[in-house]
Amino acid sequence: MITVSNLAIQFGKRVLYKDVNLKFTNGNIYGVIGANGAGKSTFLKAISGELEPTKGSVTLGPGERLSVLSQDHFKWDQYTVLNTVLMGHTVLWDIMNERDALYAKPDFTDEDGIRVSELEEKFAELDGWNAESDAAALLSGLGIKEDLHYKLMGELSGKEKVRVMLAQALFGNPDNLLLDEPTNDLDMETVTWLEEYLSNYENTVLVVSHDRHFLDSVCTHTVDIDFGKVNLFAGNYSFWYESSQLALRQAQNQKAKAEEKRKELEEFIRRFSANVAKSKQTTSRKKMLEKLNVDDIQPSSRKYPGIIFTMEREPGNQILEVSGLKATTDDGEVLFSDVSFNVEKGDKIVFLSRDPRAMTALFEIINENRQPDAGTFSWGVTITTAYLPVDNTSFFENDLNLVDWLSQFGEGNEVYMKSFLGRMLFSGEEVLKKANVLSGGEKMRCMIARMQLRNANCLILDTPTNHLDLESIQAFNNNLKLYKGNVLFASHDHEFIQTVSNRIIELTPNGIIDKMMEYDEYITSDHIKEMRARMYGDK
Repeated sequence: MITVSNLAIQFGKRVLYKDVNLKFTNGNIYGVIGANGAGKSTFLKAISGELEPTKGSVTLGPGERLSVLSQDHFKWDQYTVLNTVLMGHTVLWDIMNERDALYAKPDFTDEDGIRVSELEEKFAELDGWNAESDAAALLSGLGIKEDLHYKLMGELSGKEKVRVMLAQALFGNPDNLLLDEPTNDLDMETVTWLEEYLSNYENTVLVVSHDRHFLDSVCTHTVDIDFGKVNLFAGNYSFWYESSQLALRQAQNQKAKAEEKRKELEEFIRRFSANVAKSKQTTSRKKMLEKLNVDDIQPSSRKYPGIIFTMEREPGNQILEVSGLKATTDDGEVLFSDVSFNVEKGDKIVFLSRDPRAMTALFEIINENRQPDAGTFSWGVTITTAYLPVDNTSFFENDLNLVDWLSQFGEGNEVYMKSFLGRMLFSGEEVLKKANVLSGGEKMRCMIARMQLRNANCLILDTPTNHLDLESIQAFNNNLKLYKGNVLFASHDHEFIQTVSNRIIELTPNGIIDKMMEYDEYITSDHIKEMRARMYGDK
């Protein structure tokens, strides 16, 4: 249990929030949401003790332990992978070290014997005899194979380190768990494993994430940082989003009677509760449904960008034909080979691979920014494309203001360009910002504005939700569902994939898997799992 009392966070004259009084209890998972810069990660740091609050206090239940997902991937480079995980339980780790040091003494005394006896008792109470096997099981569940367990952390790749850090946070079943973006750099199987693990977690969890499916799958409550306040609501992200949109529509409809509004809200809660009750992630111990209250539903102050893709012309029957494409890395590693497919009218294809470099290579090839190692491709004569690359650095290596920057990519006067920037929430003096000082999220919004100028009938999107906040992701997702042209994309966002794609192509070193099916079915199908294992050459 975590109790937050009269908490305030202020940096200079800027007040993030104040008078925060909340209690986070066992058996619940709290998703922390808010616009970029609202202070989500800061809130977790204040709870963990990493950041001293301006005012107020944070307390845990008596004798409780708190664990935090580390963001420092170099701190443990000199330790083995297994020991790094064990160090997540600091009390147990200290006991193990002291005990081993005493046993190693050449002049072992009676006092040492008494102390060792005390340590052995504490070691047993903390289930120390199973510690290594438990740590190994966590690592295996997160995709870290046994042959890596005794390697030094410094020998691991960045993505492997992310998984070890997550295992470290989960190790020892901490009473309170703080996770900041835990799904970053995890593949779909590992995210599914984490969802199932947390859905059966009996203690208190606070999690910051931009992955809406993950938040919906695990969270019982939503902590919304908005209006300079921190408010707690029962329900997951989808409930919060849909209810806040409903409340906003009601607030704008002045003619509706209060009783009619209340009935609409109650019907919304009833439908939502019925859907949640059917979810495989819901467990009986979680009391989310009975706590849903019509008075909790409030409009949000969030601003959603106007992401609206339109087509200048209807595409013809020939969209894209790909034959025998192959791509390798500079050192000869095969990213994909024998890739052949035709894009049909209306296709919205998500491209998957265990190696994200494969999707980027394909998109760069079909945009003529890279030569394939083998194979050909051809676009239909009626097709115009708009491409959102995963790396947009080269577009912003200048000091143009945003109006002049956007003007490079389309025709129109200053007012016309400002209208597209305004859709992407750049207003007033912000449109005079220099391109080379933008944040990652601002760059992505500029790139999306650039795409909208194209009026293309085929969108190519390489991991489009990178650096975007939940509001931008939601707006992007909503428009792509309605877009009439073709979409070719790669994404880590489960909800994005599930709701946009109608076809899945997985790129492997030994060909492709090409299926017209829903993403949820694809990742759970035993037949697909067997096929993937063969294509990747798993032993």
